[in-house]
Amino acid sequence: MVLGMSWGELLLVGVAGWTVVGGLGVTVSFRRGERAKAMRHLGWIGAVWLLYVTALVTVSLTAERRSLSLGQDQCFHEMCFAVVHVDAMPGYLAQNGEQVVRVAVRVTNRSAEKVRRDPRVYAYLIDGQGRRWEETPGLEGVRLTTAVAPRSSVTGEPVFKVSGDARGLGLIFTRGRGLPRALVIGDPDSLFRPRVVIPLVAANSSPAMEFH
Repeated sequence: MVLGMSWGELLLVGVAGWTVVGGLGVTVSFRRGERAKAMRHLGWIGAVWLLYVTALVTVSLTAERRSLSLGQDQCFHEMCFAVVHVDAMPGYLAQNGEQVVRVAVRVTNRSAEKVRRDPRVYAYLIDGQGRRWEETPGLEGVRLTTAVAPRSSVTGEPVFKVSGDARGLGLIFTRGRGLPRALVIGDPDSLFRPRVVIPLVAANSSPAMEFH
């Protein structure tokens, strides 16, 4: 990484910067009445973005679906996240046949010098049917976005309420697939890229909860 950015982010910044410069050139050409020159510049801009998007989609569609085991880190720059334990919480917290699942997540700052946090990262659960559940607010304890001292770790505990018939649960860490992250080649959140899934088995529940 350079300047705290991945190669994919640097490439996107480079293409976006080149597009801005090219757009200024197109504007100047139009104002000078050089329509043919402006259209050629527009053609180059369009061709570069077509090539970029083609590379983005190709890399995403050919990427293998990945899963991580308990204790294995998934890193977003210098912040890493790993599921270390899963519990099915007491039934009184559930309603209408729900399951309440608490996931212990180790949040690690790999920086040797600075306190770090990732304000954009969050987690959600999916099941074997592809259904999705967001974190239940107010029960999580330490948040995944908390600041962590250099070379240190803390444990967050996001809590999820899932359907009573949910089986094959898996957790996904993400920073969202909005722009510009969806356009970063090779990023876990890039457009069409398979999600990285951490299969879950609660320590005090049936193995049926395991993700397949």
